[in-house]
Amino acid sequence: MKLARSLYFQILCAVLLGVVVGHFWAQQAVALKPLGDAFIKLIKMMIAPVVFCTIVTGIAGMTDKRSLGRLMSKTLMLFLLLTVVSLVIGLAAVYLFQPGAGMNIDPATLSTAGLDQYAASAAKLGVVDFFMHIIPETFIGAFNKGEVLPVLFIAVLSGFALSSMGDKGRPVLAVLESASTMVFRIFGYLMRFAPVGAFGALAFTVGQYGVTSLGSLAKLVGTLYIACAFFVLVVLGGICRAHGFSLWKLLRYFREEFLVVLGTSSTEPVLPRMLEKLERLGCRKGVVGLVLPTGYSFNLDGTAIYLSLAAVFIAQACNIELTLGQTVTMLAIMLLSSKGAAGVTGSGFVALASTLTVIHDIPLAGLALLIGIDRFMSEARALTSLASNAVATVVISLSEHACDRETLLRRLDGAPSASDEVVDAQPEWSAQPPRHG
Repeated sequence: MKLARSLYFQILCAVLLGVVVGHFWAQQAVALKPLGDAFIKLIKMMIAPVVFCTIVTGIAGMTDKRSLGRLMSKTLMLFLLLTVVSLVIGLAAVYLFQPGAGMNIDPATLSTAGLDQYAASAAKLGVVDFFMHIIPETFIGAFNKGEVLPVLFIAVLSGFALSSMGDKGRPVLAVLESASTMVFRIFGYLMRFAPVGAFGALAFTVGQYGVTSLGSLAKLVGTLYIACAFFVLVVLGGICRAHGFSLWKLLRYFREEFLVVLGTSSTEPVLPRMLEKLERLGCRKGVVGLVLPTGYSFNLDGTAIYLSLAAVFIAQACNIELTLGQTVTMLAIMLLSSKGAAGVTGSGFVALASTLTVIHDIPLAGLALLIGIDRFMSEARALTSLASNAVATVVISLSEHACDRETLLRRLDGAPSASDEVVDAQPEWSAQPPRHG
């Protein structure tokens, strides 16, 4: 009975049931799409208040404000390095396995139906537009769309302002801490519907597109999954070993969140829970509150792998030989487009459209080859990015001496530390707000 009450077990069963229903009852499964959409909307409505409360109270509780600049510089440098490595891995994988070789596609014969919406979204991904988008039109307006970056921006400003107020700011801080308790409790209630959401989303995907729709493009999908697995196991695994903790144990610790992402193909539904569980690992609240939400926009390593791999795949399929200069230019553009797509629905596909619109060496019509299978590749992108952000947050916390290593190792081993006894005594569905580090 204890296993049946486990969130991990319930989501796992829901995911498997979704695949079965989608395969054998495709027409009925397509009608289940609102279940997944409703769950994602429920969680997305909590992202803005969770991020705001976590970051404001975290910064207000930091004793050394001068370390914030060093923290952000170190974080962005790590994200940049990981993105470059991801792009190179995607490029190496597509040249190694040659998934597009021999297809001999004439770009003129490809239908561009359905590409207009992606091209329109891609046109809005300029660098200037991206940074202007971080600034909300109004203070309250940052919460309207639930996007992370505008909320992150005003939360940092509010945290510094509250900290500089001294004793006058304490009543406001107390209110925000109470609000944090409330929003995490609400989030705990909403997570009860995670199995339902994962079931509906996966059933729709399999029912709508069908496993057989992979067809001749299965080699491309397989190449992407191999490249993502290599990045996670080798690159992230090496980083974890260098910092004295186990990647496998960290992935196991977040197993429920990975199953939710697998079912919904989105990392957004697990952001509040990731913030909570990372702090329970011993990471300081202020560091977690800054690094993880920033990573959601600037550390999309799964998308980066997909970009270089998919672009060269289209070139191979259309018998286009890319020179070294063209390849380097393409990677440089992808370095920017992978960041600018944050918060855009179908971000990986939109970022790819943005890249092809700029470089012109690869026909935009080649995106038609990927439309039917993009949904099957989005899981790999989301899972890889989530793993990367989890590792990056722990690594940055350790490097800033903002993580209790004893608590980290004990939690990863499955043994609660003394400071977790109160949290662990709560019912499984009762979400607790992160504590100050």
